[in-house]
Amino acid sequence: MTSMEGAVIRHRTVEVNDISMHVAEAGPEGHSKGTVLFLHGFPELWYTWRHQMENLAARGYHCVAPDLRGYGGTTAPSDVESYTAFHIVGDIVALLNTLGLAKVFVVGHDWGALIAWYVCLFRPDRVTALVNTSLAFIRNIIARNGPGFVKPTDYFNRAYGPDYYMCRFQEPGVAEARQFAPAHARRLLRQIMCHCFSHGVACEEEMHDNKYPTSTLPPWLTEEDVDYFGAEFERTGFTGGINYYRNLDRNCELAAAWADAKVQVPTKYVVGEGEITYHFEGVREYIHGGGFKEDVPLLEEVVVLPGAGHFIQLERAQEVSDHIYDFIIKFSPPT
Repeated sequence: MTSMEGAVIRHRTVEVNDISMHVAEAGPEGHSKGTVLFLHGFPELWYTWRHQMENLAARGYHCVAPDLRGYGGTTAPSDVESYTAFHIVGDIVALLNTLGLAKVFVVGHDWGALIAWYVCLFRPDRVTALVNTSLAFIRNIIARNGPGFVKPTDYFNRAYGPDYYMCRFQEPGVAEARQFAPAHARRLLRQIMCHCFSHGVACEEEMHDNKYPTSTLPPWLTEEDVDYFGAEFERTGFTGGINYYRNLDRNCELAAAWADAKVQVPTKYVVGEGEITYHFEGVREYIHGGGFKEDVPLLEEVVVLPGAGHFIQLERAQEVSDHIYDFIIKFSPPT
């Protein structure tokens, strides 16, 4: 067990879906207001949710945050094809079964948000309510949906060029041999968390210190945080996380049966004003113009955090915790 900011974080490893999964937990397991399942993004770990776990555990919730397949203390299969949305959702459902959880609240960020959308499409019976952050329900990167469908990698290549990070990641082994080599983990993670995926900056192949300085960390990121992330990615490398990107096109093909399916789960969406995906072509119009609500009929609220970037669960930790609590408490049993 570890203690973080007053919250006792319990750790265990469970066998699910033919992999070993590291899981962090906080809060009461019995007689709780419900279980909140946190799904992290790239390049992150369970640790990215530590503030929300502390906050919601203190408010009576059982919090569960796994290292997803390929990350941290969880098994990282060697073949790229083992990182499809079906594999990841399968891991999550198996985790719920192993923990004896019939239904949970789901909170996702970045790739965890995309996986959360898939969980709600494939197994809405296991989700009480969803609070998704950063990535909206963008159908064209979720499922093949019609004769005019463009594969995600083709779209990003045409829109942003072959050097765009999602395009650079496609060739197995290339990114890991260069920018994302494990030996570069601490420096790279400082740069990503300080600058990337926010305010118009994606993840450039050359992240020079003079352009993207990291000598002074933002107030929401500590040297201890960087050391935790850095040590884990130095140990594991980044291949597992990058393999999620290598399945973008494959996921759309596999999910074609859900091409016109709607997300039938009560949902709240929270995004930073500077989130890079919020500024993809047509996304803001989709979110605020009715398209989002059409695809997610039980969407109850959209929150845009002024001035915030990509890592809102860190940048605006208390605010995000409050947004989660204010939504899920409506669906929690009285205690």
